[in-house]
Amino acid sequence: MTASLRQTAARMDGIAPFHVMDILARAQALEAAGRDIIHLEIGEPDFATPKPIVAAGIAALRAGHTHYTGALGLPALREAIAGFYAARWQAAVDPARIVVTPGASGALLLTLGLLAGPGDEVLMADPGYPCNRHFVRFCDARAVTVPVDADSGFQLTLESVERHATSATRAVLIASPSNPTGTAISPDELARIRDWCRAQGVALIVDEIYLALTYDGSEHSAARWDDVFVINSFSKYFSMTGWRLGWLAAPAWAMPALERLAQNLFLAAATPAQHAALAAFSPATLDELENRKAELRARRDFLLSALRERGFDIPLTPQGAFYLYADCSRLTADSHAFANLLLEQTGIAATPGVDFGSHRAARHIRFAYTQPLPRLADAMTRLDRFLQA
Repeated sequence: MTASLRQTAARMDGIAPFHVMDILARAQALEAAGRDIIHLEIGEPDFATPKPIVAAGIAALRAGHTHYTGALGLPALREAIAGFYAARWQAAVDPARIVVTPGASGALLLTLGLLAGPGDEVLMADPGYPCNRHFVRFCDARAVTVPVDADSGFQLTLESVERHATSATRAVLIASPSNPTGTAISPDELARIRDWCRAQGVALIVDEIYLALTYDGSEHSAARWDDVFVINSFSKYFSMTGWRLGWLAAPAWAMPALERLAQNLFLAAATPAQHAALAAFSPATLDELENRKAELRARRDFLLSALRERGFDIPLTPQGAFYLYADCSRLTADSHAFANLLLEQTGIAATPGVDFGSHRAARHIRFAYTQPLPRLADAMTRLDRFLQA
């Protein structure tokens, strides 16, 4: 009897640990013991939430805005998000097609809960954000991870989608810019994949949480099409990670079912966070966010050059996000062991490639440039001593 009470669902067999959290836990333990740790492992901006957003959140609490909103979110926030699409990306999105969610994770869970089930397959790139494939598994569907490399810009192509699709393919998931590579899919290639999906009756899901953090080239949102599921978040560009707020722009036909799912899965996103986010689109906030974006670009340029000089192979300059996915095979055959050793001996925390899939994972490591330039320079000084030892 005792053994049966401890038995987990079969889906848990397909949900792997998030190794970066182990790295973080060890880094924090070292910090507690007095070590100075340079955190390049976590995908979280080091910037505090902009003051206008904080002030709006405090004002909402003082005004008593602590009750549930509707499951789809504050109408004013849905309208503001639609306005952001129009102003920044020239995409006409009806506010009625927007769901405000607890982070982008909530948006993806809603989308996959709507679309995927037993026997279904969802195509996605390898390497890619690990939680994506685990969300698919949570829905008792199968994630089909497609190996990608520099030749395809670390993105899916129409050819790779066609090669891996089967009669069970229910959706194609694309992240642009991507985690961990920071590369973006070209607008033309995305359009080709979208046309194929429409012809095949397959859903297209596009994760755009890093879209506003595009440094090179133009920003192109898939929300310009009204038949695509587009996920975004207040976490990355808006520096609101701990507020846990995101959104989904969905086809109109899906909204009744998505609302039912939202009502049952999380009732509604946090009300004070939604009120705070209304200030995210003010001119003053956006000016500050663009200054931070310029700082991130400077960090990217510094760290990209520094890592290449030290033997890491990074074949493409990432167009966005705040990651460098580096081939470290000249230095080690095991990036997981390398990351652990790097942390213990130098105090530099980075994420091993095993977190992002299986394709050449052991030869890759991810560095997040989410520390100020002086700290990145310090990290390179420490790395020099480590490599020369």
